[in-house]
Amino acid sequence: LHPESKMSVKKPSIHKSKKSKDKKQKKPAKIQSDDLILELTTQMAGMEDKHLRLKAEFDNYRKRKDRELGQLLIYEGSNVITEFISVMDDLERMQDAIDSDSNGSSDTIREGIDMIMKKIHKRFEALDVQSFTEPGETLDLELHEAMLVRNEKGKKENEILEVFEKGYRYKDKILRHAKVIVNKVE
Repeated sequence: LHPESKMSVKKPSIHKSKKSKDKKQKKPAKIQSDDLILELTTQMAGMEDKHLRLKAEFDNYRKRKDRELGQLLIYEGSNVITEFISVMDDLERMQDAIDSDSNGSSDTIREGIDMIMKKIHKRFEALDVQSFTEPGETLDLELHEAMLVRNEKGKKENEILEVFEKGYRYKDKILRHAKVIVNKVE
């Protein structure tokens, strides 16, 4: 074996094939890297979009829950107040029954009922609870529930003639609609 022949035959062929492989691989590698960059950029934009959407969705969720919690806190006592309304109704019915009875013994009962009702009214005022509806007002379907319709001369259309049960409002929320008898002009 000749050292010269060994070198001349093998080395140039190895160098040439290596150089030619590098040149061939560089072009496709450049194209592949551009494609990869484009693909990664697209994926990143998609992930950023997902991130922004999730962030916006979470912000909306948080705001909605804050509003709901605020509403709960604003109207926290409405259930208790609603229970007291029926007690007020019973006391008013007792007052009416005592008024129709002309016995002198009912005066102390009446005074006791009046004291209880005054305390409840005072507490309602402190809680911003108001009763509404008196005879002579006009029917408002947002506030009143017409139980009966009557025809009385000299009264206006939809005028409230009688109130069965007063309506109650807690802050700006209707706790109970007033139950009324309404005039119907024929």
